[in-house]
Amino acid sequence: MLSLKLSWRELRGGLLGFRLFVACLALGVASIAGIGSLSSAIVAGLERDGRLLLGGDIEFRLIHREAEPRERAFLDAQGRVSETVQMRAMAHRTAGDTSTLVELKAVDQAYPLVGQVMLQPALPLADVLRRDGDVFGAAVDEATLVRLEAQLGDVIGIGQAKFRLNAVIEREPDRATEGLTLGPRVLASRAALDASGLVQPGSLSYFHYRISYAPGIELESVTARAKAEFAESGWRIRDWRGGNPGLRRFLDRAGLFLVLVGLTALLIGGVGVANAVHAHMQAKTGTIATLKSLGATTGLIFRVYLWQTFLLAGIGIVIGVSLGAFLPMLAANALNAALPVPLAAGLYWQPLAVAGLYGLLVALAFALWPLARAADIRPAALYRDLVAPGLNLPRWPYLLGTALLFAALAALAIFSAEVPRFAAYFVAGAAVSFLFFRLLAWGLGKVAARITLPANRGRWTARLRLALAALHRPGSATASLMLSLGVALTLLVTMAQVEGNLHAQVTERLPDEAPAFFFVDIQPDQIDAFKQLVAATPGTGAVQTVPNLRGRITRVGDLAPEQVTVDPEQRWVLQGDRGLTYSRELPEGSTLVAGQWWPKDYDGPPLISLEEAVAKGLGLKLGDSLTVNILGRDIEAKIANIRRLDWSSLGINFVIVFSPGLLERAPHTHLATVKATPEGENALFRAVTKQMPGISVIRMKDVLTEVNNLVTKLGSAVRGAAIVTLISGLLVLAGALAAEHRRRLREGAILKALGATRSDILAAHLLEYAAVGLVGAALAYGLGLAASWGIVARIMNSGYTPLAGTAALTALGGLGVALLLGLGGAWATLNAKPAPLLRQA
Repeated sequence: MLSLKLSWRELRGGLLGFRLFVACLALGVASIAGIGSLSSAIVAGLERDGRLLLGGDIEFRLIHREAEPRERAFLDAQGRVSETVQMRAMAHRTAGDTSTLVELKAVDQAYPLVGQVMLQPALPLADVLRRDGDVFGAAVDEATLVRLEAQLGDVIGIGQAKFRLNAVIEREPDRATEGLTLGPRVLASRAALDASGLVQPGSLSYFHYRISYAPGIELESVTARAKAEFAESGWRIRDWRGGNPGLRRFLDRAGLFLVLVGLTALLIGGVGVANAVHAHMQAKTGTIATLKSLGATTGLIFRVYLWQTFLLAGIGIVIGVSLGAFLPMLAANALNAALPVPLAAGLYWQPLAVAGLYGLLVALAFALWPLARAADIRPAALYRDLVAPGLNLPRWPYLLGTALLFAALAALAIFSAEVPRFAAYFVAGAAVSFLFFRLLAWGLGKVAARITLPANRGRWTARLRLALAALHRPGSATASLMLSLGVALTLLVTMAQVEGNLHAQVTERLPDEAPAFFFVDIQPDQIDAFKQLVAATPGTGAVQTVPNLRGRITRVGDLAPEQVTVDPEQRWVLQGDRGLTYSRELPEGSTLVAGQWWPKDYDGPPLISLEEAVAKGLGLKLGDSLTVNILGRDIEAKIANIRRLDWSSLGINFVIVFSPGLLERAPHTHLATVKATPEGENALFRAVTKQMPGISVIRMKDVLTEVNNLVTKLGSAVRGAAIVTLISGLLVLAGALAAEHRRRLREGAILKALGATRSDILAAHLLEYAAVGLVGAALAYGLGLAASWGIVARIMNSGYTPLAGTAALTALGGLGVALLLGLGGAWATLNAKPAPLLRQA
């Protein structure tokens, strides 16, 4: 094939001019491949150790109640069964005045069915939990000892029972499946839980039944029989193949975000690809003109250099994919300590293939235009293009091909995403940013061309004239510099604003608005005494109490949850159980957006008030039905109204609110929130934990501290990915400088010959790059604020405050980078001797 032979002959001369082409492509592909491979390795680890994570082959979970005899007989018939009960409780030292919220887990003698509990000292679990007189044994997290200011051998009280702390838990095999926890672990026997008196009708307790199957038992048949024979049991069924769905959803969302950041780096790298191809085609002007003069067709020339683009893109993609493929192996030691199970390091072809496809699409989309433009114009126009570049649009087939490649790139980003809507926002934002910065570069050149400065007005006027001329001269790198620096700065400003707003929300706004405490598991006969206790404590303020139950949605209209088409953002509503309440009046912080609230004395068939976003996500409207399983009974209710909630207040909000009547007569507990001064917080905490030990106390500042730590960790990961984007931008900048290096050297030689000093040339370079940096940083500042507002205010539905100082520092940092690059570009010009360059010219 002639075109391939000619292409290969040219490439035999070396890749010196294409190093940045390959580097830009490899960096973007490596970031996408690495993130995808790491996520796949974690998910594979979860699937490999699914039985260990779940604690058996299958799990049946009930809330508020233990299995009835008929249900337990069914479970026992399937194999070996282990029962555990989990709930939140308050623990206090019997020999002191310290108390803390703990996650109490009561286990039977069969626990654990899979794996083992690692303790320090290394004792059998049965010995650690053994009862000694009226004191039960317990194993605890290290954090439990710290919060209670206790040590091994001390005795603590939980409810009406006493526990001796016999060991520290180093590893608990099924801990990762439990989701959010608000306190450290206390592990005890089931007999100890019964003695504590904490399990009351309606108390928030979870009963887990893990089964290790007997030979011949099949997962699918057991699940089908359980659903058919116990349709109203309300139990949630999971098997080991599901791994950890909560962690997997988190990985999907975090991975999506980081992949999109990596795609930004790849798109910026695409500008470098276009610059490299354009510079290469300019260097080959003589060759192309000669070939055309000898009768070479446009198609042959296009194919010659298209083959080169394919080959070079292949090298960059292979390098990027190779680097990304080894990321799980390199990160294994650092991440395994933080993961519930070791990740399964290996090669995962799916994320590598997606990353390679991204790289190929970007390379072709950005290279097609300069390739077609150079191959399609006449030989004389090629030479004129070196001095006065024109628009010279390629023919429509090439324009159509470029448009289709960018459309394919957008489709791949959107339809391969866990949340397509979020990816679509990203694609639209990237397109707008690229367009804005390209137009800004064009406008800056036009403005610079229109500015007329008088001659002979001093050295600084001459220097400024040189800088302005450089901004709009033929072959100027203004567009590349503006685009690569601007997009990278926009991303950094956006990330800094999002992280700053989340930190401010958690550390400043929420503590002022949020209650001091949440109180859980208040029994109906305790509610009046609890209110009196709060009122008698100095420094306490408003008290809000609501009934509290848990239930699971079992039908949406006539459909089972798995048959419903759900907005991915609202899928969580159908996964697991939800908090429920009933109310005679519209809850505080709610606004009706459809329907009417029921009368205060309503006592008819069950009605539901549903949160607005959930109703929209499930496709529900007024009059539709929703079936919720509560305490083993399916309750079908009509949707009477739809509410909008203010989630930012951290008050008591429920997605589902029932009408009074039926639920009033069901066993349930109450939730309460209390606002208090710092002095009142401590007094109220001591009073409630001492006089009402069965009530669990959740201190909001502890929760906010954990949330802030999570935001910090996520922010670090995002900043790391954003830095990759900045590096990609710097590579493009370096490529733009390299592409015009010889032009700069010739210009410097001429200026020196005409009497310009080193300081004149240096000042002109710095003024040129300062103009690009200032204008680009200003637009990045504005676009970053707009993008961060959309993420925080619209997607996260949170309050937004522009952090002008943070954004300005980020943008000014970009200006500094531009000036350093300008100085670097000037340095070679300053050191070059004019005579050899003038002789070559």
